[in-house]
Amino acid sequence: MRIIFLTSVLLLLFSGCSQDKKVNNLDGKKLLEQKCTKCHNIDLPPKTFKDEKAPAMMAVAFHVVHFIKTEDESQRIPKAIAFVKDYVINPSASKSFCDKASLKTYGIMPSQKGKVTQDELQAIAEYMFSHFTEKNLNEAQLLENKLNAMPKGERLVLKNGCLSCHKVDKKIVGPAFRDIAKRKGNSLAVLMHSIKNGSKKKYASSKGAVMPAFKKLRDADVKTIAQWILSLKSQKDKK
Repeated sequence: MRIIFLTSVLLLLFSGCSQDKKVNNLDGKKLLEQKCTKCHNIDLPPKTFKDEKAPAMMAVAFHVVHFIKTEDESQRIPKAIAFVKDYVINPSASKSFCDKASLKTYGIMPSQKGKVTQDELQAIAEYMFSHFTEKNLNEAQLLENKLNAMPKGERLVLKNGCLSCHKVDKKIVGPAFRDIAKRKGNSLAVLMHSIKNGSKKKYASSKGAVMPAFKKLRDADVKTIAQWILSLKSQKDKK
């Protein structure tokens, strides 16, 4: 039940928990990824790096929303969007909501004039202020805490979409992980090979279903996943 719940939460967080508004059919999320990630980290919760060029986008969104001046709360987000559209093209220290220490660390962002349109900025800002919210941050942190409490192999299974075809105790498109662990001949090396190279024409019982090859996965991660799957057999035997 835990792993099914977390799968559902992951889908909500990364595909629909924030309303990805579109302006003139422009996708704010994709534009943010294309235009902003060279300098800003856009993870939620955000990650920090030693040589980062700019503050995390969550910090930017929180600062703008919290410090924008308005007497009408209904205008807070529209004013925040207007600020982004102006600042990105005409940045200055006098306009910035960053503290002096942050300005000294990061400097003033370079103008993006000619690199992004006003419609694109509108779409980006709308996505920013609907996605980088305290509610979404709290949900993301809760999920991260649950993931961190899992064995690493279980986390990798969840992260790489393995649960769309396999469940721990139930056969769906592919066999249950426990059945894979119990299958005669499924050693660590065999499982690693199957994960890395897929299962085309390997099992007569698959009824045409083919497991794709996960060649981009690091060997260390493939080994961790295979070890976790095999551990399910001994866990069941102990019950």
